[in-house]
Formats: sequence, structure tokens, C-alpha cells
Amino acid sequence: MKTIILGIESSCDETSASICIDGKVINNIIATQSIHEEYGGVVPELASRAHQKNIILVVESALKRAKIKFSDLSAIAVTQGPGLLGALMVGYSYAKSLAFALDIPFINVNHMKSHILAHFIETPAPIFPFLCLTVSGGHTQIVRVDSAIEMIILGSTIDDAVGEAFDKGAKLLGFPYPGGPQIDKYATSGNPNKFRFSESQIKDLNFSFSGIKTSLLYFLRDNLNHNPHFIQENIVDICASYQKHLISMLMKKLVLAAERTSIKEIAIAGGVAANKELRTQLKRLSQKHQWNSYIPKFEYCTDNAGMVAISGHIYFQNKSFGNLTDTPQPRMSFKNEK
Repeated sequence: MKTIILGIESSCDETSASICIDGKVINNIIATQSIHEEYGGVVPELASRAHQKNIILVVESALKRAKIKFSDLSAIAVTQGPGLLGALMVGYSYAKSLAFALDIPFINVNHMKSHILAHFIETPAPIFPFLCLTVSGGHTQIVRVDSAIEMIILGSTIDDAVGEAFDKGAKLLGFPYPGGPQIDKYATSGNPNKFRFSESQIKDLNFSFSGIKTSLLYFLRDNLNHNPHFIQENIVDICASYQKHLISMLMKKLVLAAERTSIKEIAIAGGVAANKELRTQLKRLSQKHQWNSYIPKFEYCTDNAGMVAISGHIYFQNKSFGNLTDTPQPRMSFKNEK
């Protein structure tokens, strides 16, 4: 009998549904929310309303494209957290209600763990144990992955995430939200050595990105005082230089983690994993240090239900099910979640 998992993701501003059959992700339906662009960031209330509007449509689309019915489902996997409470509640309430109506299990999925498990959607997949640098708008972590269930955080950001540093830096440069991809785009034709920004010196494997944002702010302020057109005249070089320093901070910690653990299976996950320069630097370091490196396809780097569905399949095999009394966890812990 086939194991068919419906995955649902609604942690922030993407409403997504996916079908996984016997460990193979069949589709990955995503409804994006453009409303946040005019506000320069995600507005939680608007995100929740958009999820309510989209949730039924994306689920029905996922089922239809997979040519299955609700009665064919073995279980429903849903993001429990971390994320925006209102956004999580939409997907979580829908998943629990549907599981109850169909009398099938529902499975709690940790959003950050599912980013890591996205590597198992397609082959080749990392071999355990492996290190995963998880980089997104809300999190920056280096995780030792001993199995699909056992994961240990080796280092994390003590303030801002690298995705936030990209987006807030982009806002200072006048790019619309989300601006991180715009920095990546402009940086391709810029000189990454033209300008210098301060890089934090945090002990061990932890990160800090608040300082480099402040460095960019003062850099722009001082130069604009002398030349009001400084940003327009130097935009590609500013983007390239700022991006270079952000990625340098990530790579230095990743190299240190690999040296300390003697692990050569290296993975990157999360929305920032779509960054071209980050991918280039991972490839370069992989050749230098003889790593086997892995990055999911672009559609599985950003928030999506495909990673939730594959996580649900893994948890289903381990009989790790939720209870109807469970609730969304916007500040869901990583290390204590199994």
C-alpha cells in the first residue's frame, strides 16, 4: 500500500501544498504574496489573510495534479513552527481539521529541520553525518545532521540572520522588498573588492550580522554627504562588496565547523542558498577541501511544502505523529524537537 503524504507550509508569506508518494515529491504548489512589497517587509496580518484565501486552492491543486483524492492520503504533515503565529495558525488549523475529518495521522514539522531534509527530495543526497549551513531571513545555523531525526546545532546567529542582513542592506540601497535577490543580481557585474565593510569576530561557530548592517549604513551616509548620487553611480560595486563580506562570514564558520568535526559532507539550505555567489563559494571551497557538497534545487530552498512533505514521509516511517491538542509554536525550538 502506498504511503501518500500531504505537506502544508504557511509559516510566513508563502502558502504551499505538496504531495509525496512513497518518498517521492510529486509536486510543489506555491501561492506567493506580492502585497508585502509596498510595505518593505512582511505584514503578519496581511500574510494571515492571504493564507486563508489561498490554503484551500493550493491543497486542491496539489491533489488534482497528483491525481489523488483526500481519501487516498495516509497522513498530513504541516509546519508547526517557527514562524508568524497568525500565518502558522491558518495552515495548522486546516491540517488538523482535515486529519480529524479523514481519521488519519497528522505530523508536526519543524520548519528549520524541513529545510535540511529538503536535501532528500532528490538524489544524490548527503551521507550521514553531514554539516548543513541553514541560511534564511530568520535563521542562520550550522547543524550537524547525524540522521534524519537527530540533529545538533553547532552554531547560530546571536542577533540578525544573514537573510535579514541582505534584505535590510537592500532597503538601504533603495531596492523593494525582498531586496536580497536584487543584491545578488547587481553583484554579478560589480567589483567585490571595491569597498570594505566590518565583519564580526564572534567566538566559536556563532554568527553576528548586526555590525555589518551598521557598517553599510554609516558607509552610505558618509559618502552620500559628499556625493548625493553615490549609490546610483556605484550600485553594482556596493552590492558586490557587501555580498562578498556576508558570504565570507558564512564560509569562514563553515570551514571551521568542517575542520572541528572532520566531516566532509557539506550541505546548504534555506532561502539564501539560492544566492549565486554563495553557491560559487561553496563549490570553490569544496574543491579546495575535498568536500562533497549539496544544495537543493531553487524551488526547495525557499519556503515550500515539498520539504514539509518529505519530512512528513520520514516522520511517518518513524511513527512520529502529532496530537489534536497540539498547537502552533512560533518560537519552536530546534534542539528539543524530534
